[in-house]
Amino acid sequence: MELSHFNEAGKARMVDVTAKNDTVREAVAEGRVTMRPQTLELVKKGAMGKGDVLAVAQVGGIMGAKRTWELIPMCHPLLLTGVNIEFTLREEISAIDIRATVKTTGKTGVEMEALTAVSVAALTIYDMCKAVDKDMIVEYIRLTAKSGGKSGNYQREESV
Repeated sequence: MELSHFNEAGKARMVDVTAKNDTVREAVAEGRVTMRPQTLELVKKGAMGKGDVLAVAQVGGIMGAKRTWELIPMCHPLLLTGVNIEFTLREEISAIDIRATVKTTGKTGVEMEALTAVSVAALTIYDMCKAVDKDMIVEYIRLTAKSGGKSGNYQREESV
């Protein structure tokens, strides 16, 4: 397997996707923010001083997906056709699970956009809650599925 982000001289490059066909592409990424039970309870009740944590994190995740190309040096700017962020409150482990689904029709995939969406949503949760819980842990950020493009479909086998 060859890395495509290097030219013949071994220097970094943005991959030329001009000749590739447009295909429908989708990627799903997940992550988790673990926190104290009292912090999760404040999030659940909407009682955090800065406002509705999950509403702000949802917008943050969407914005992160849309701006991935500005953050990750070799990513192409993409016309995203859909970004969905879902949160699951996991009281048994005092955590919030985050799932981002990103879609486009284009020449390159949206894996990085999905991963960035989860990352920014998780960091937004941390920012919104850090006044009461600096011990939160952002963890398990990973690609869980992708479809479309030359490499075809991918589905992660194990879950957390």
